[in-house]
Amino acid sequence: MKPTIKSLLRLLAILLTFTFVAAACGSDEDTSTDTGGETDDGDAATSDDEDGDAMADDEDGDAMDDDAMADDDHDGDGHDFSALTVAIVAPSASDDLAFTQSMVDSVKALGIEPQITDGTFVLDDAAAAIRGYAEDGVNVVIAHGTQYGASLLEIAPDFPETSFIWGTATDTQGLDNVFAYFPDADEGGYVHGVLAAQLSSSGVIGVVGPVEAGDAVAYINGFAKGAEDNGATVNITYTGSFGDVALAAEAAQAHLTQDVDVLTGTAQMVVGAVGVASENDIPWFGTQSNQTSLDPDLVVASQVYHWEVILEEMLMRVAAGRLGGDALAINLENGGLVIELNDQFDLPDGAAQTVEDTIAGIIDGSIDTGA
Repeated sequence: MKPTIKSLLRLLAILLTFTFVAAACGSDEDTSTDTGGETDDGDAATSDDEDGDAMADDEDGDAMDDDAMADDDHDGDGHDFSALTVAIVAPSASDDLAFTQSMVDSVKALGIEPQITDGTFVLDDAAAAIRGYAEDGVNVVIAHGTQYGASLLEIAPDFPETSFIWGTATDTQGLDNVFAYFPDADEGGYVHGVLAAQLSSSGVIGVVGPVEAGDAVAYINGFAKGAEDNGATVNITYTGSFGDVALAAEAAQAHLTQDVDVLTGTAQMVVGAVGVASENDIPWFGTQSNQTSLDPDLVVASQVYHWEVILEEMLMRVAAGRLGGDALAINLENGGLVIELNDQFDLPDGAAQTVEDTIAGIIDGSIDTGA
């Protein structure tokens, strides 16, 4: 029997239906591929897309897994902090080639021009500056000095929407809007001590320290161990002051009467000690900031603090809504501490390799700095 027109139309409709179903199934598969591997967790994929940086860093364009997203939410990775306002309160001059300059340089290295109140040796002045920046609505206030801890304990609770960054310290004093930072300064100190022992003819090395606290004592202890592990004797003097240049010069001069032929020291008052070293052709090892400009002929090396390594992480967390509660360290491994050799100082053969080997040993744990 010949098919009727009606039966032919019915058959054609059935065939078209199967065609549309097949096309629809293919479309879902193609959409999944084109959007970069969308996961079952729609929130995670949306969050990554809004953030942008995480997707840009992923070469395959795949959405981050749940663990990575959990870390991102906690750490604030990828959050833009460029709109944050930042202020620094510090005890010495911004160009001291030591403690304060290390922080100023680091903040600027992140592309941020901070407001600065420096030279605040008087704690009441520092506290007034810290509180003043918070009252003015500055997003992040950096209290750059161990001595500011007590003031911060009183001020920070009054400004729960302000993030305070405090150091050098290893704790946040239990405050949710305070970050703490510190350098593992013993690491660079140990490297310097090893090299100082190689340079010393008398085998006696002098150290001019400020107050026996914070990163100063860490650096000095590490330096002493590095030098003593390599056969030198280390004489240490603490002046009791971070900023008294005259006391630092007197301490350095006293070391010279004990056959010291290599010197080091820490804090902003070391310019006095460096002056004595220069007058007597004594090699000098610097820390906190690069001190080569103080005497390009006699500064052997500087341990330089690159705070930006951890400041960047802290500021991203602030941008993500986490205002504090963590303490972060800079060290040789994460690049926050860098040994910068002075190219103009004539090192003995093999010394530069010794520095590299010592750094590698500290990082892999085969060398103990005594910390």
